[in-house]
Amino acid sequence: MISLTALTLRRGTRTLLEDATLTLHGGWHVGLVGRNGTGKSTLFAAILGQLPPDKGNVSVLKNLAIATVAQDTPSLPDLAIEFALDGDVELRELERRLTIAEDTEDIEAISSIHERLNVIGGYAARSRAASLLHGLGFSQEAQGRPVASFSGGWRMRLNLARALMCRSDLLLLDEPTNHLDLDAVIWLQGWLSAYPGMLMVISHDREFLDAVTTHTVHLEGVKATLYTGNYSQFERQRAERLTLQAGAYQKQQKEIAHLQSFIRRFKAKASKATQAQSRMKTLERMEMVAAVHADSEFSFEFPEPDRLPSPLVRFDEVEAGYGSVSILKNLRVLIAPGERIGLLGPNGAGKSTLVQTIAGALPPIGGKMMRDPYLRVGYFAQHTTDSLDPKASPMLHLRRIDPKATEQNLRTFLGGFNFKGDRAFDAVEPFSGGEKARLALAMVVYQRPNLLLLDEPTNHLDLDMRHALESALMDFAGAVVVVSHDRHLLTSTCETLWLVAEGRCVNFDGDLDDYAKWLNSRDLNGSAAKAAAKGNAKSGGERNVASAKDQRRASADARAQLKPLQDSLKKLDQQMAKLQKELAALDQKLADQGLYESARSAELATALKQQGELKKKLAGTEEEWLAATEQIEALGA
Repeated sequence: MISLTALTLRRGTRTLLEDATLTLHGGWHVGLVGRNGTGKSTLFAAILGQLPPDKGNVSVLKNLAIATVAQDTPSLPDLAIEFALDGDVELRELERRLTIAEDTEDIEAISSIHERLNVIGGYAARSRAASLLHGLGFSQEAQGRPVASFSGGWRMRLNLARALMCRSDLLLLDEPTNHLDLDAVIWLQGWLSAYPGMLMVISHDREFLDAVTTHTVHLEGVKATLYTGNYSQFERQRAERLTLQAGAYQKQQKEIAHLQSFIRRFKAKASKATQAQSRMKTLERMEMVAAVHADSEFSFEFPEPDRLPSPLVRFDEVEAGYGSVSILKNLRVLIAPGERIGLLGPNGAGKSTLVQTIAGALPPIGGKMMRDPYLRVGYFAQHTTDSLDPKASPMLHLRRIDPKATEQNLRTFLGGFNFKGDRAFDAVEPFSGGEKARLALAMVVYQRPNLLLLDEPTNHLDLDMRHALESALMDFAGAVVVVSHDRHLLTSTCETLWLVAEGRCVNFDGDLDDYAKWLNSRDLNGSAAKAAAKGNAKSGGERNVASAKDQRRASADARAQLKPLQDSLKKLDQQMAKLQKELAALDQKLADQGLYESARSAELATALKQQGELKKKLAGTEEEWLAATEQIEALGA
């Protein structure tokens, strides 16, 4: 279906792939893996015909229906479900033709179109679109809202739904889980596992790759290597290959040393000149075996906290929310050093609300909250990277935290996060999303916290950095609370799971497979309380259910709060649309190559500054929008 023949791809002066040759067949589910910057997205662009090869060929079967996820979504008035339905291009064309045929009373055309609609499942298309959107976290109410009303992350989910709606032969997905929560990831995993066509997916989530892929293409050192099997099988095969390569390298180095020694000793002697020349030719013809290098560029650990009081945080019947709007009630929480807690729960149920309350970013609405005087929180939120100073370097960011630290100590610390050499002194502004996430994480680690609150910490981190984070967390002496859609991170680092749902937080008695079953049960019976009852009983009754009277009172209060929240959401929608329009215009200006001429350097600097400011404003507005949406969803609207 797809063949690469002696393919070379470059971005600017940098070679990403060189002389790559491989064939991928129909029905394969292929994981494309490798460190950030090795050319995974570039290869996708070449397959789509968006990037011509610098050398060699990319051959894709003719008349192939290819689906991929758009990276941008304009502020459209179209309803979310209609936007998703647009992914089935033939369906929309048939609907257009049917309207014309009915207007002209063309009976033959009407009959032919209905016959084709029946063949492609057109009559069930709306139900299929609704199912896709539901799986990706859109409520029935949200499916009827305009695209323009959604934030950037939710629009990416809409783009994904649109791609899945397309009846494709080849599906290309670039980091599809980055904007999803755990519930949506589990649903997507099931959907892709049953996808009958050829799938190519770029992901740094190993559990996700293990579940959906049958083959793996590894990009490393400008080479592409095809392995049979999912990610775990690829890791085992690669380890075996590297072991053999290391042995072959050592053997060859001994042979080279022997040949060079002979040449040095006898090159000048007439009686041995012929043998020396022969060995020189042998050396020249020798195909060199590459040395095996340490795979990970990252190595860091959490410094020992100055103090480890116990408990660090205690909640007694705490009510958490925003202003007077309650999201979670009757919270009885105790966090002690050494605890490893993973938060589970549907989108909008209040996981981030709980984390922010623990962090002290949100004051409790009611109840008693105790935070030890020596508590030191390391809080990594989804938008932490937006607080970085774009003009400052990684070195300056740490210097601001610790002005007395020596440069060498700071350089050594940053080196563990792969900010080495001059990179430690470069301005943050042009950094990739992964580099910014690494720096934000480094700043959290440097401050010696005794309580780590990690809200989706792996977004934008590649597999090597995720592994380094997992290893560091295992040796961390303090407490950890994690919200993540990366199941490998949750499984490898968390010993306790809490379920946040229906305004409560309860101990979850089970693992992530049990949580997937809980989600299915919840969809079937609509009741989280029944599915969590077993776990709640085993928690010793620490977290109590509000009385029916309290619940009725809470419902009445929530309804009273709904109107101003909806008005606020509408204003935020308008603000986001305006900011996105301004940002799009600025992006178009920055795409002008003439702007990068030396004579226009001042104009370029101003444009880049405006871009950074607009992105920061948009991220802040989106965060407010998400908070407002979470409040509305908690009120059951």
